[in-house]
Amino acid sequence: MGVIMKTLLSHRSIRKYQNRPIEKEILDEILKAVQAAPNWVNLQHISVIVVQEQQRRKKFAELCGGQKHIAQAPVFLVFCADFYRTWQACKENGQEFDSVVSQIDNLIVGANEVGIALETAVVAAESFGLGTVPIGDIRLHAFEAIRELNLPKYVVPMLGLCVGYPAEEPGQKPRLPKEAVCFEEKYNSDLTGLLKQYDEQYAVYLRERPWNSRVGDWTGMNADFYRPPYCHYPEVPEMMAQQGFLSQR
Repeated sequence: MGVIMKTLLSHRSIRKYQNRPIEKEILDEILKAVQAAPNWVNLQHISVIVVQEQQRRKKFAELCGGQKHIAQAPVFLVFCADFYRTWQACKENGQEFDSVVSQIDNLIVGANEVGIALETAVVAAESFGLGTVPIGDIRLHAFEAIRELNLPKYVVPMLGLCVGYPAEEPGQKPRLPKEAVCFEEKYNSDLTGLLKQYDEQYAVYLRERPWNSRVGDWTGMNADFYRPPYCHYPEVPEMMAQQGFLSQR
């Protein structure tokens, strides 16, 4: 098995980090890998804000729901969907932009590119022996995050990523059976048996892991997370409108 495959298949989220900085050369290589990642029509609709200053990492830990590992990790990366450069290009060419960027497909494009960029950063970081954990709660207090990062219109904070040298070995969560995720030719919606099988496996994992043990299964956790009325990130709709991404269709 190749080194890249070993890196991909050994991924786990790290939430405890050594008090050790990341070498500048390694961080630069990670960011180079992010820029080399695939993107749509070479329009490159992402930006990355590198947060290293300790007090600012503590601030983002607070903004992201009190996640202490953000303050502990030596580097916190914020991945943004970024159409500001495209706005500049359109302005220089005398083109109107707001009616274009507000079409919902552009939000899909930006989210796709952020996902690709973040996963590239994860693989690159782990290839250097670093640990990572993505942070969706950068959108929890979205307006304050925008102010802290000085983001202009047409730029949206989508995901954060803690990066640092691991101070734990948490093991891997079991994943869904391949047959519940990967299909031949057509989607197979008969998933009841596969989900039951996974629930049993996941329940054992929850009972046996050495920290934060709880009783439950995957479908129960899933349903509970999306229990109505669901509004995990209440600021997002208004924030998207402020930043120019509100669909007009």
